[in-house]
Amino acid sequence: QVQLVESGGGLVQPGGSLRLSCAASGRRSSINTMSWYRQAPGNQRELVAGILSGASTTYADSVKGRFTISRDNAKNTVYLQMNSLESEDTAVYYCYADGRIVTPFGNSRSFTSWGQGTQVTVSS
Repeated sequence: QVQLVESGGGLVQPGGSLRLSCAASGRRSSINTMSWYRQAPGNQRELVAGILSGASTTYADSVKGRFTISRDNAKNTVYLQMNSLESEDTAVYYCYADGRIVTPFGNSRSFTSWGQGTQVTVSS
């Protein structure tokens, strides 16, 4: 399987910045999509930003112009630079990845993986 480990969450004041990182490791794989989702208490999990292996990106309207997603394919790592943070950005942020994985039998199959989540709290 492919494991995702997030880091970089924490407490920040409104208007501040944070950078989240998510590193993929495990069985040999080809990762297609890497994304960040978030879930605030009482809300459904929502897509924040996504990036394909070819670097095409997508953003939720609420974060456009403030957040930037990027990836380092050599390191199988995705980043989320969050600027001008607002209290509404407070949530648990989850990393997501999908693609194809090489099985012990030598063939390949699709996979999806989620990270454990990292808390982002925006408060004065």
